[in-house]
Amino acid sequence: MDAVVQRVRTSWTKKSRGGPEAALRNAAPTVFLLPPGLSSALHDVAMRESDSFEPRIQVLDLSAPGTILREVNGLLRVNPPEVTMFAMPRRNRRPPSVRLAPGQWLQWQVNYRFVGRCDGAWSYQLETFNIFFGSAAPDVFLGTPTRRVDERAALR
Repeated sequence: MDAVVQRVRTSWTKKSRGGPEAALRNAAPTVFLLPPGLSSALHDVAMRESDSFEPRIQVLDLSAPGTILREVNGLLRVNPPEVTMFAMPRRNRRPPSVRLAPGQWLQWQVNYRFVGRCDGAWSYQLETFNIFFGSAAPDVFLGTPTRRVDERAALR
């Protein structure tokens, strides 16, 4: 299976919910250029409030991309991304799987709110999965996705 997954995770606290810090968080991109020649890999990008939302990038193998990918009858079937049971809001109903033909890409977004175990402080996370079926050019995710699934919810 020839697929590239770019997982972009942005994490923040109440500090970045408003004011200048929120502007910095909102400016954090949800797509990035891929390294040249990347094939069948996970391009993992993490941005945290504690690092001023500077991207930390890793290239990993595609064994654990955060979603299940299967090639079926020449199409790539993308199941909904895994969600943790410790996050809010609960997602009891999830969208169906998405099927991609070669050369197509999907952007799937889901957000969460977490409650700290010790102090009860809230933290937040936005996960964006950009998934391309085929051999990807470095700028493949800079255009408009073929399919888009938006599971973002109001986090209060």
